[in-house]
Amino acid sequence: MAIDDAMKDMQAKITAACAAAEVKAVKISDEEARLTVLAPAGDIQKIKDATFQPAMDFLNKDGFDIQVFVYDKDAPPLKG
Repeated sequence: MAIDDAMKDMQAKITAACAAAEVKAVKISDEEARLTVLAPAGDIQKIKDATFQPAMDFLNKDGFDIQVFVYDKDAPPLKG
């Protein structure tokens, strides 16, 4: 499996947990990726729950560090 496949798999888990989620995926290297998720406040924990164990499995089994950061879409992080 390549990091691109792992990123797609994680994005599918996010949208399964919350269809309204907006995902921005950035491949940092062949082993690392960051997914920034904007979702309704009520779905944030659901997304975190859906992605925590898969992220750990990717790290431990495949050596992929896929970081998932979930933010309230109505209060996104400040750009600086």
